[in-house]
Amino acid sequence: MESLPIFPILIFSIVVHEVAHGLTALKLGDPTARDLGRLTLNPIPHIDLFGSILVPLMSYLAAGTVFIAWAKPVPINPMYFKHFRRDDILVSAAGPISNFIVAAGCAVLYVVTLKLFGPLQDIPEGFERSFVTFLNAMFLGGITLNIFLAVFNLIPVPPLDGSHVLASLLPAELGNRYRQIGFFGIIAVMLLMRVEPFRDLILSLVRGLIFPYRLLIDLLA
Repeated sequence: MESLPIFPILIFSIVVHEVAHGLTALKLGDPTARDLGRLTLNPIPHIDLFGSILVPLMSYLAAGTVFIAWAKPVPINPMYFKHFRRDDILVSAAGPISNFIVAAGCAVLYVVTLKLFGPLQDIPEGFERSFVTFLNAMFLGGITLNIFLAVFNLIPVPPLDGSHVLASLLPAELGNRYRQIGFFGIIAVMLLMRVEPFRDLILSLVRGLIFPYRLLIDLLA
């Protein structure tokens, strides 16, 4: 049950991630996501049965923790972009950036909870203590979760966001071929996450990026 509080913030985070892609595309001239009703925080249009429910659930049942999940990608039509390479990079980067922002929001909300209810050890046993325990776990877990989502999505392997950045920096023909790897790339990444040096590198980046958020909590608390 320790990972249960992470589910609400997980769903919220992957929805925000996709909305960030769509909003950035809209600002760059592409109304596709807006016209299809995908620029909403309502999770229903974004939920992917496999990536948003089954993968997190299997992860939770198998390992007792949840870090990897995704929503339905918002539809993007690059034909609307005036500067394809630049705009593709901006739209792709918007998702991971949104996760860093959500992580900051989680840090602020953790401090707000602390100031409203006080330290957990000072709260008597009962519903209030259980409620605050849930909030603390959700917001603190949300920081790590969102940093992991950002770092994971920046891995330059299709179809992750980092692959769009890399493909846009490659020569046009090579970039197009690289994009065609598609979801085979996610299988490669999942296998790489089982390779200890690669996994340790990703987790080291996550731990390093958590540090500023801890400083923010100390500053606000």
